[in-house]
Amino acid sequence: MEPCNFNCAFAAHCRKAEVLVIRVHDTRHTCASLLAALDAHPRVAMQILRHSQISVTMNVYTQIPSPETYKALDRLAKSLELG
Repeated sequence: MEPCNFNCAFAAHCRKAEVLVIRVHDTRHTCASLLAALDAHPRVAMQILRHSQISVTMNVYTQIPSPETYKALDRLAKSLELG
């Protein structure tokens, strides 16, 4: 399948499902972050994403907010509440 056709089909499926249309490549980042959040072993995530080096999986694709990040965002949200 031509990449352009695949990307167009992916975007159409996103619109039909009424979800945010993102780049297909971004789904890899999302998958890696979700696997990490679910405590999947890094080697398992590496195999799923078909990376040859675990450093790529962990340093480039995986983004895990720290508990401190969640606390800070919670405090920010509370400070912005009206009323």
